[in-house]
Amino acid sequence: MASITDLIKKKRDGGELSDEEIRTFIHAVTNNTIEESQTGAMLMAIWLKGMVQQEVVTLTRAMMSSGEVMSWPAEWAGLMVDKHSTGGVGDKVSLVLAPALAACGCKVPMISGRGLAHTGGTLDKLESIPGFKVHQSAAQILEVLRSVGCCIVGQTETLVPADRVLYAQRDTTSTVDSLPLIAGSIISKKGAESLSALVLDVKFGGAALYKDLDAARELAKLLVQVGNALGVHTAALLSRMDAPIGRFVGNSLEVIESLETLKGRGPDDLMELVRTLGGLLLKITGLASDLSEGRRQISDAVIGGAALAKFQAMLQAQGVANETARSLCSAHTDYHAVLRKSEHRMQLMAPADGVVVDFAGLTLAEVLHKLGAGRSSAGGPVNHSVGAELLVSLGQRVSKGEAWLQLHYEDPAPSPDQISRLQSALTLGSHDALGSHDTLGSHDTLGSHDAPTRTLVEEILLPQ
Repeated sequence: MASITDLIKKKRDGGELSDEEIRTFIHAVTNNTIEESQTGAMLMAIWLKGMVQQEVVTLTRAMMSSGEVMSWPAEWAGLMVDKHSTGGVGDKVSLVLAPALAACGCKVPMISGRGLAHTGGTLDKLESIPGFKVHQSAAQILEVLRSVGCCIVGQTETLVPADRVLYAQRDTTSTVDSLPLIAGSIISKKGAESLSALVLDVKFGGAALYKDLDAARELAKLLVQVGNALGVHTAALLSRMDAPIGRFVGNSLEVIESLETLKGRGPDDLMELVRTLGGLLLKITGLASDLSEGRRQISDAVIGGAALAKFQAMLQAQGVANETARSLCSAHTDYHAVLRKSEHRMQLMAPADGVVVDFAGLTLAEVLHKLGAGRSSAGGPVNHSVGAELLVSLGQRVSKGEAWLQLHYEDPAPSPDQISRLQSALTLGSHDALGSHDTLGSHDTLGSHDAPTRTLVEEILLPQ
């Protein structure tokens, strides 16, 4: 049998690993019989040389089988669904979508991750809610699904243990954007959930892992192929990720915007993704006759309050005190009476008159990450209160000196360089640009705090 060193060399030199060789590597990762440096070397070799589809399928299946594969009651057959996003800025879709799907009759065992690079993690956001427990055993997940219909949790100790190791090392070895490793990580966890259907939000643009549509489409096709190869009916949509989704970026701030959305007051771009992703899942499972009907059902669940009720029940089932959950989900509440509030706030002003053409989501996220909203390389904790609020909308006319961004931060204060970078995230155009830029909205009232009106969904790939 070839040694781990031999396998690294083979992949480094562009060779195709056999099924047995891939299983040997994943077995060594799972059982901690491989040096950390060797794991990093293999990840970099895969990043450099890639994998053919069969290698990716075998890698994914080996990762999925490295731990427990969940099982569900027979009466839930066909109803087990989940969604995954490749990451973005201000992407709080899961917090709205999971309870909306549960309100439509699905069972949603949503296993989520933490932030990678500049992208925010769903678990980090939920942990800004006092008492919320992302760590649940398989038995606890089953009970929450039975009583509520949805849960949002981290990987259990026994679920895809190989991915926990690789997921962490991808961040530290700069291999986050490897197409085979992304596919293996995403689909292995979803396969271990024993899903009926899966929908993937594959993002492209300036703030996405993949900057152009063609590269994102390549990943989406691979994810759909691998998901279906593992027996999960898998669909994908390609969505734009340049400006942040909604108005808020940062853990507790995104929880607030999610709650506002569940109360029927959410931004259009966020709801577009929620409706389309949810509608696809309802179509695939047969709970809706077509995508249009699925979108309507999801919208009704949110606007009518059924999704909010499911979210409150999920909070309570995952450790949040009943009074806290009720307060957060009440029609009118002081969110910061429950959620941590930053010590300081600062408003940034528009440098000139003009029309808002773009917000550079990547720049915003990178600065906020440095200010504490993300996980540091030293492994320090996430500061849930750090974030930013967009005060103007795409397509809106602004005047010089008008506030366009509110920064939420704690000591130390942002440096002059960080403030300069944040200011560079705002792109203004002439008033003639209004209506000619394909991402502009229709807002032209100064001071409007409405979220941008724009179309994010570019393309949908259905199960094969």
